[in-house]
Amino acid sequence: TNIPKDEVPVSLTEEGSVELRKVGKIRKFDFEPKHHWDIGENLGILDFDRAHKVSGARFVYYLGLGAQLERAVYNFMLDEHMKDGYTEVLPPYIVKASAMYGTGQYPKFRNSVYRVNGEDMTLIPTAEVPLTNYFSGEVIPAELLPVYVTALTPCYRSEAGAAGRDTRGLIRMHQFNKVEMVKYTRPEDSWDELEKMTANGENILKKLNIPYHVITLTTSDMSFTASMTHDIEMWMPAQNKYREVSSCSNCLDFQARRMHTQYRDEDGNLRYVHTLNGSGLAVGRTVAAILENYQNEDGSVTIPDVLVPYMHGVTKITKENAVPFRNK
Repeated sequence: TNIPKDEVPVSLTEEGSVELRKVGKIRKFDFEPKHHWDIGENLGILDFDRAHKVSGARFVYYLGLGAQLERAVYNFMLDEHMKDGYTEVLPPYIVKASAMYGTGQYPKFRNSVYRVNGEDMTLIPTAEVPLTNYFSGEVIPAELLPVYVTALTPCYRSEAGAAGRDTRGLIRMHQFNKVEMVKYTRPEDSWDELEKMTANGENILKKLNIPYHVITLTTSDMSFTASMTHDIEMWMPAQNKYREVSSCSNCLDFQARRMHTQYRDEDGNLRYVHTLNGSGLAVGRTVAAILENYQNEDGSVTIPDVLVPYMHGVTKITKENAVPFRNK
């Protein structure tokens, strides 16, 4: 396991995390806010029942303006990260077991992923795996550092052990879209880069005008590959609490040692890079937050201003314009 930074709160549970900041004004509703799954089903833009028929629990069909909203959200995220200097990548969605060991998903989470029968390969649980393994077994030219990469991918998780948790809605799915951020840095720069990465994730929620807070996870709540993790949690009105939408972690040289990823310093010595990863953001969860925070009493949903161009001018999803199937 990695060595936690001294500032990380020590706890045997998730209790004890430290709130770093709270951003945005929580909306006061003059009606009872509905859960995002009720909003989506009533509008006809989310169909969990037919997804259950076809694939089972924890799957969903996005329909019409629902599918467009999901696409608008991840295109907006990618564009924002590219402005912040990230290179967009379209990586493989199936990886070798060695890649899963490299980033630390194996052996701990071997039973929490979907593996390909008859082959030692895995559907990716997160784009962190193919992005961070890009330079595995290589010496990165020092002049390239820091390297910033971002990717939109589907993520596949069996959610073993999640029985009874978030059984409804978009929070905990077997398949979901996520925009990932990964950095390779010099050791002396990685802590500054963690704060920058966290700010990159926060930028998305700020521009969407969704309230959130940032917390530092406890020693037992963060991944064993991380030395420190900041979680960004967005406000969900129907649940009346914050829910995680991003975890930004500095893994120091923990992953680099497993992957044998190095660079040559000014004195010609080989050194391990530091790797960082974070969600920028989980797309379905962000859609859920938009549906809940932008809902109206009549069941319609207002589109955040920054997404209107991505929605081809649509400013509100209503029962009238949300109908996915109509006679031409």
